[in-house]
Amino acid sequence: MDNTRVFRMAFSSVYPHYITKAEKKGRTKEEVHAIIHWLTGYDEQTLQQQIDKKVDFETFFARAPRINPNVSKITGVICGYRVEEIEDKLMQQIRYLDKLVDELAKGRAMDKILRK
Repeated sequence: MDNTRVFRMAFSSVYPHYITKAEKKGRTKEEVHAIIHWLTGYDEQTLQQQIDKKVDFETFFARAPRINPNVSKITGVICGYRVEEIEDKLMQQIRYLDKLVDELAKGRAMDKILRK
């Protein structure tokens, strides 16, 4: 499967959809940010810089200060694929983010989403 198109998508173009998905289900932008901070190590300022620079997903994850060591605890199906079985590391990271936002929208508790 050619993932180049997904990798080149601007994170800032998908980011509003994460927020919308969460807010439609009564969750908040702050909770989405908490998920992104947990997953990538970005703080509020560096996250906003990535959004403002309109970096693509490849750059967004390459520049991430620290991918959380507990990402291996993220399991399940997103977009028809088991996230723990995705071989391409970048695609797996993108799907981890999708999965966490999906769990948020489904009402899961933040402690469980952040694998505490």
